[in-house]
This record gives sequence, structure tokens and C-alpha cells, in this order.
Amino acid sequence: MRNNKKLLVEQIDRKIAPFQEVNNVIIPNVGWISAIRNAINMTMAQLGDKLNMTRQGVKYHEESEIKGSITLNTLREFGEAMDLKLVYGFVPKDGTIENLIDRKAKELATKIVMRTNQNMVLEDQGIYGDKIDNNIEELTEVLKREMRKSLWD
Repeated sequence: MRNNKKLLVEQIDRKIAPFQEVNNVIIPNVGWISAIRNAINMTMAQLGDKLNMTRQGVKYHEESEIKGSITLNTLREFGEAMDLKLVYGFVPKDGTIENLIDRKAKELATKIVMRTNQNMVLEDQGIYGDKIDNNIEELTEVLKREMRKSLWD
């Protein structure tokens, strides 16, 4: 990775590090609004009063959360009405953005090396074993350093 890109990746990884624990969070089947509202023994009518909406309005938004169609602003408003703070972010499946880039670079390098090697095999010039692995590792490092947009194709 170029120095400025590497620095950006490191900064993002530091910012999202606190979110790593959320991988263990299980989202309630009824959605967060309903689950928390019920846990604190608040009725739909009480929550609706705080939000200047009817009980049916609260029910509608609880259902839209379950469907995944609720907006962040609405979640924030509901959270504030229950004295909660909405927190959102992205958590890389690979643990860090750097790991994500490593994996994507290796996938692309493997694809390129194997495709190139296949053509060379047809010309009786193929490479095998450790040499293929070394070529993949070398190309992976180049792709990471250059941070090519093709990593995301």
C-alpha cells in the first residue's frame, strides 16, 4: 500500500477497533426498539407520547425495524426517547480493513498467477509448487502496496 493509503487504513482500523466486540451481539428477533421498550417496561403509548405519535405509529416503526426498512434518523429518535444513544458502524468480517485488503489482494493475485500459469502450461512453460506460491505472495504484496481498484471487482 502507498504510504498515504496505508495511513488511512491504519486510522480507520483504529476507529473501528471498539466495534470488534459487536460481532458477538445477537440482534433480537423483535428488533431493538421493541426489545428495549419491553425490557424497561415502557408501553407503546408511553413511547409514542415521547415521540408525538400514536401507539400505532410506534408499532409501525417497530415492524419497519424488523423488516430492515427503518432509517437511522428514526432509530436515533426512538433511542433518544428511551434515553439511549444510537451507535452504528461497519465491522470487517476479516477483523480489520488491513486483513480485508490482504485477503482481496491474495485472491486477485492467485487468480492472475493461475490464469497466467495456465497459458504458460499450454505453451509447455508452466511453473509448479513453491514457485507458484512465491509468485502469488510477491504479486499479493504488489497489489497491496499499489492498492489497485481492481481488488474490488
